Amino acid sequence: MKKTLITLGFVALCGSAIASNSQPNALVLQTDFSLQDGAVSAMQGVAFTVDRNIKLFNLTHEIPPYNVWEASYRLYQTAPYWPKGSVFVSVVDPGVGTARKSVVLKTKTGQYFVTPDNGTLTLVAENLGIDEIREIDENINRLKGSDKSYTFHGRDVYAYTGARLAAGAITFEQVGRKLANNVVEIPYQKAVYENGVLKGNIPILDIQYGNIWTNISDELLTKSGIKPNDTLCVDISEKQQGKNILRYSGKVPYKHSFGDVPEGKPLVYLNSLLNLSIALNMDNFAEKYHIGSGANWSIAVNHCKE
Repeated sequence: MKKTLITLGFVALCGSAIASNSQPNALVLQTDFSLQDGAVSAMQGVAFTVDRNIKLFNLTHEIPPYNVWEASYRLYQTAPYWPKGSVFVSVVDPGVGTARKSVVLKTKTGQYFVTPDNGTLTLVAENLGIDEIREIDENINRLKGSDKSYTFHGRDVYAYTGARLAAGAITFEQVGRKLANNVVEIPYQKAVYENGVLKGNIPILDIQYGNIWTNISDELLTKSGIKPNDTLCVDISEKQQGKNILRYSGKVPYKHSFGDVPEGKPLVYLNSLLNLSIALNMDNFAEKYHIGSGANWSIAVNHCKE
């Protein structure tokens, strides 16, 4: 009797482990749809139809309309904090229904990104690395009965394929044919230190507070010899019609935190991603100086000359 109980307990334990290992991976949705209508809910419904136990999360649905660059940044900003096997569906698709490819990219970190190949993958490919890319075969991976729909691939193709991949209903190989390991890239100012000047891009704003986030890393800042309490000369430019237009120029102290300067005064600091950023203490830098973000916004920082 004791032997039987031990055996049954072992079987139950193994069964539990098997069930745990077969649980769906996280499915994370991002769009520029907002939550004002039923589009996001329709995508969520498709995912639950694939597997009612799917682990479904929202990254954001407030990407500005058609802003592929911001979609790229939000994926880069958040994906490193999600576990291997997570599936991201990103739908910012101004070219919906056209010849742009629908793909799934597997990164070297083991995560999957389901999206149109329209620049959305720029920063993920660069920072997480490309392991493999496959084009979605819509003959297999498309919501049944949606063949006549040309303007909602977020529901019909991306949410459906992403859910099937996260749930284990298909393998990555069953997504479709393998493609070359390159994606459509949005050109932007890479972070560099040259001739005594730090140069970089303003990929995003800390939208709630108007702080200016850059892609200049802590490591590059250290390489430049800049230290806390140094006074820095900061120039911010916007590219329009091929020309860089200066939007801000000023002397700003490098400090640890906002309260290290008087209220309303500017500072350079490291943000939560350990990238150089600029803010006004208790005020909105972007609003006050009319600064935006995106691939055509750049920044130059260096020690001010006496």
